[in-house]
Amino acid sequence: MHKKRQKLSTYERRGVSSQKEDVHKATSSLDKGLFPGAFCKILPDVLGGSPSHCNILHPDTAGTKASLAYLAWRTTGNLGHLRGIPVDALVMNVDDVGCVGAVQGILVDQTISRNSFQIKDEIKEIIESAEQFCAMLRVWRINCHFASGETASVPDLVRTFDVGTSVAVRMKRKDVIDASRVVPGDIIVGFSSTGQARWEAEQNSGIGSNGLTNARHETLAPFYRKFTQTYAPEMSRDLVYRGKYRLEDRLPEDRSFTIAGALLSPTRTYLPLIKMILEAVPRRYIHGIIHCSGGGQTKIRKFGRSGNRYVKYRPFPVPAVFKMIQEVSKLSWREMYEVFNMGWRLEMVVPDMKVANDIRKIAMDECDISAKVVGAVEEEDGPNQVIIETPSGQEKY
Repeated sequence: MHKKRQKLSTYERRGVSSQKEDVHKATSSLDKGLFPGAFCKILPDVLGGSPSHCNILHPDTAGTKASLAYLAWRTTGNLGHLRGIPVDALVMNVDDVGCVGAVQGILVDQTISRNSFQIKDEIKEIIESAEQFCAMLRVWRINCHFASGETASVPDLVRTFDVGTSVAVRMKRKDVIDASRVVPGDIIVGFSSTGQARWEAEQNSGIGSNGLTNARHETLAPFYRKFTQTYAPEMSRDLVYRGKYRLEDRLPEDRSFTIAGALLSPTRTYLPLIKMILEAVPRRYIHGIIHCSGGGQTKIRKFGRSGNRYVKYRPFPVPAVFKMIQEVSKLSWREMYEVFNMGWRLEMVVPDMKVANDIRKIAMDECDISAKVVGAVEEEDGPNQVIIETPSGQEKY
């Protein structure tokens, strides 16, 4: 008797997975580091040899947001769309290491792979943007430096361009935020991904750098199918650019954004906020910090002790960009919350309401970032579970 095959999500039919089960299976036997429950892998102090220190070497990219940026540049001529991708890739790294408490002494290495038939002189704009972002962090007293980089012309491998970033940090072991400390009774505080933080030059739609494969193909019209270098030729034709919008159209419910501006809105860095909170609140009161990136609002399920139920009973209102994606795509709200951040891309798990109120006040008063209690941790008889109140009702993961 054959086992019934599970139906693939729209995301998986496009060759992408929010949960990356195959990757996790492939890496399951690898060493988990000094703190297996931490958000990032923590290594011993390999080079310094200090028993009181540890090292982090962490890689990430901006994903298929680069393909969307290329499409927007080709159709609008705005180089700013290309310039944002190295910054997005860098933010995905620094916010990840920020989740373990690494907020100083950050070294950045970036590799740009390009199809040199598509990206030529524009490479200068792309290369410079990461250093400019590091300079902005230094203004906020975060010691971040661009150490090195590589630009590879590989048209046989890359259809447009891709940016990969790695960051290296050395920190004290006693300062590590270990998310395995998250237990029933804890409170989950969420920090908005929309609005304009004090270090941002413009309003943010909240999109981040996750779920862009679904976002662009569900949103953009078949007109863009002629840009064949922006999507995989193996993808079923009915999944390619099947939306109703042009990049220059206005975003429904928030006409301050074009569709291009909303989908390519810079991925917000929360690192200055994390630094301020860790300076004001003893680290023992921060049980976990979660970057709601791959896996969206279900990301937290991978962390904390076994037997946690994460109940998100008070989510942020759905931002306009996600309302638009859901409306045009008809994706279920269940899949939306599993792929996108849905309005808050950072969570902190704390032991009580006093700490929750303290960190909310820092976010709102010092950073202009909306923050609120979105949920709590409960006891679960079995594997970790996430429960989210969505516009269509309660969803369990």
